[in-house]
Amino acid sequence: MIFTDSYFANPRFLLLLILVPIIIYYLVIISKQLQATLKFPSTDVLKENKTNIAKIRPVLYVLRLLAIILIIISLARPQTKETSSRIKTTRGIDIVMVIDISSSMLAKDLKPNRLSALKNVASNFVDNRPNDRIGLVVYAAESYTKTPVTSDKNIIKQVLSEISYDPILEDGTAIGMGLSTAVNRLKDSEAKSKVIILLTDGVNNSGFIDPRIAAELAAEYEIKTYTIGLGSNGRALAPVSILPNGEFQFSLTNVEIDEDLLRNISDRTSGRYFRATDNLELANIYEEINKLEKTEINETVYTNYDEKYRLYSIIALIFLSIEVISRKTIYKSFI
Repeated sequence: MIFTDSYFANPRFLLLLILVPIIIYYLVIISKQLQATLKFPSTDVLKENKTNIAKIRPVLYVLRLLAIILIIISLARPQTKETSSRIKTTRGIDIVMVIDISSSMLAKDLKPNRLSALKNVASNFVDNRPNDRIGLVVYAAESYTKTPVTSDKNIIKQVLSEISYDPILEDGTAIGMGLSTAVNRLKDSEAKSKVIILLTDGVNNSGFIDPRIAAELAAEYEIKTYTIGLGSNGRALAPVSILPNGEFQFSLTNVEIDEDLLRNISDRTSGRYFRATDNLELANIYEEINKLEKTEINETVYTNYDEKYRLYSIIALIFLSIEVISRKTIYKSFI
């Protein structure tokens, strides 16, 4: 529920308040001129006969003025508004993010490295898709489903944060395997829109499924695929070997991304290809994908108006009644 402050439905009537100074002038100045006067050789007689009731007679003018002001406010119709809304998702989107976890994803041309930069951006992307289902597929020389398509964003973000290079997996880049696994996750989806976001920093050099065949499968199931080539132009500090202590040895290596293949995949599936050479570009790419894939939502807003003019009208009526009754009774001999 959202409660707003009081406001006026017909604020134009408030312009009548400019008449208040004129009314005051009339009540204070003109009324005195219209009163009958009696000439006495001395005012001592009047002073002696003046009672306390006569002294407070100007209060009647104040009551009349306040009544007029309250009537003007009533005409402006003061209101309060109570708003509630009901949101219904009418077109859900199922999304699978396919993430390269080969050793080259530890390259340091993105900060602190490619994989960490990707995880941060992907986590923000998940936050921006509250009404969609998301799944995770990871791949190196082989691929597997890390998380099936789910609406539980907490699980997605937790698993995403735990993704790391796995030395148990054979190193390599099986783009076709990763894409086909994602297609398998989405092919039976009943969502009206199905999307794959595939990211890699290399060339397809592993696996037994050709990426182009996987792209044809995606197109057959009407799964739109956005591809992202990750890595700076030229050379990057990347792992080249493993030291005896188990840590990677880094060296400057050429960045090789099969951009023609990635464009081919995106074109066949009515998606788009992006190239990210730094953290900012990567973040902008996911933001653009977020804008391109909008979930259609119906929002029904219910508004309840509470009229407040009645209170002002009642108070104005009370003031006028007091004034009229007083003039006809208590002050009849004075006015």
